Amino acid sequence: MSYKKISINTAQPAKAKSRVMIIYTGGTFGMTYDSEGVLIPFDFSLILEQLPALRNLFLDITVISFDQPVDSSNIQPVHWQMIAEIIFENYKDQDGFVVLHGTDTMAFTASAISFMLPGLAKPVIFTGAQLPISEPRSDARENLITALEISSAKADGKPVVPEVCIYFDYELLRGSRSKKVESMHFDAFKSENYPSLAKAGVKIDYNYAAIRNPSDQKIGYFKNFDSNISILKLYPGINKQMVDAILQTEGLKALVLETFGSGNAPSLPWFIESLKMAIAKGVLILNISQCPGGMVLQGRYETSKSLGEIGVISGGDMTMEAAVTKLMILLGEFGIEKTRELINKPMVGEIS
Repeated sequence: MSYKKISINTAQPAKAKSRVMIIYTGGTFGMTYDSEGVLIPFDFSLILEQLPALRNLFLDITVISFDQPVDSSNIQPVHWQMIAEIIFENYKDQDGFVVLHGTDTMAFTASAISFMLPGLAKPVIFTGAQLPISEPRSDARENLITALEISSAKADGKPVVPEVCIYFDYELLRGSRSKKVESMHFDAFKSENYPSLAKAGVKIDYNYAAIRNPSDQKIGYFKNFDSNISILKLYPGINKQMVDAILQTEGLKALVLETFGSGNAPSLPWFIESLKMAIAKGVLILNISQCPGGMVLQGRYETSKSLGEIGVISGGDMTMEAAVTKLMILLGEFGIEKTRELINKPMVGEIS
């Protein structure tokens, strides 16, 4: 796919303090109304007219836009590859990155990019909006301005937040710990199992203890995906036919089992036997709690003890979004056996 590229120096005639790349993939943020009242993609060459406050940040901004903006409900691994490749190829020349993305699958994309760029030591801040930037009450303006400020923030010459994050509604969250929880209000994202990395008020208050220290390794790029995985969400009354229909899917390599509470599941003999047979055939089964907060503790209750005994792997306090994207990337890069070894070990702070 080709891209549109625009350069905007908000510091002129002064010298820019930092270089930041904005990657616009699509979503509500970048939509505006034409003369007939139809939503069309925003022209980023006019961004200083919409956001004159950007001049106060003194940034050299490069905007890369997908030729065809993608609604986030249509996001696929190929789009994750495109975003990661843009970051990887421009990494040396930029101080930070802001990715404008639709909210519906933003937590999946932020998680995926976290795993795809091992050794990342610069900010990659995902943000978006619940209302288009052209709307009078849009949250787009504050989200973008603060995301840009965070992506360019330095202390002692080093980035303050050298990791993949989501910034939304005055709060900065680790990307691989985030979930979308709200569709109508501005506080769209939460991170129940990990504290905020920063909160924006009169000033941006960074939670330095929660921010990851970058490794010394050179940045890498994992670009291979294997999407032969599935999700099985448990519910009272689930039957054998439904469970087996998923577990016996041809080519299935891994299953995210969304269990109750701290990793509990029905102790019905047929259910345990179905899981056991799938594991014997080589399917990796990862136990993730349906609860937004808390973690899987296999064996704490009798209803989860048998899961560990048959080889189900505990996902700890990983989000479903992190579990899905991590499985896809590990399977694509390393295969099933290495994935079993790595899946419940922290890579980017996604699991405690």
